[in-house]
Amino acid sequence: MSFTNAHETHLLTYTFTATSVTRPTAWFIGLFTGAPGEAGGGTEISGNAYARKTVAFSVSGNEATNSAAVEFAAASGGNWGAVSHLAVFDASSGGNMIVYSALSASKTINDGDAFRIPAGNLDITLD
Repeated sequence: MSFTNAHETHLLTYTFTATSVTRPTAWFIGLFTGAPGEAGGGTEISGNAYARKTVAFSVSGNEATNSAAVEFAAASGGNWGAVSHLAVFDASSGGNMIVYSALSASKTINDGDAFRIPAGNLDITLD
């Protein structure tokens, strides 16, 4: 996963200055059919019962891992399309994108299908 430019600035400010920064207190997974990038953007899914889902992380060493499964509601009323990327945000809608990544393989979500991330399958590593 890659940090967005905005969050890289946030991390550097926190680490190398005495300036206070506000850190997120909740995290949400967003799914994309078009690639986000360093400045955010991308094509996040909308409609058809899609909503970002909360995610909790545990941290060990230089890696954060989702500590519980993340399960999206089934697409309803239409298809979501080929989910190719995901991102972690600090809000259930709008908000700031913190990190983003391409999936190892796209997953097409049709009407009635659900998207799941098993516990321990989402890793964010600093190296």
